[in-house]
Amino acid sequence: MDESRAMTKVDCLFCNFAAPDSSVPKVWENDLVYAINDISPQAPVHILLIPKKHYPNATSLAAGQPEALVALFNAVDKLANEKQLTGFRTVFNTGADAGQSVFHAHLHLLGGREFSWPPG
Repeated sequence: MDESRAMTKVDCLFCNFAAPDSSVPKVWENDLVYAINDISPQAPVHILLIPKKHYPNATSLAAGQPEALVALFNAVDKLANEKQLTGFRTVFNTGADAGQSVFHAHLHLLGGREFSWPPG
């Protein structure tokens, strides 16, 4: 079974984090998206930017709520400036083969160190 289809909104960690009564510390939030620090950072700055509405991946988010996708990148701009990042990387992992482990669309903002190319 496709893991992205198996998860329901009730089971979704990021949907639960988006709830108004969640105690998860958010580093940024507006009406469409919120941001939290990654629990397993891969760079000095590693923030997850998450749409509040459930979509299993970035392509479904773009099709279903493109304004939230724009909001994610507007938040990236604000956070990168706030963190004084001179360069940064943004990453969407889509599907288990790409490393997606929570099947709710989310964008990784990584910065604070030099990155090599190609990644992974």
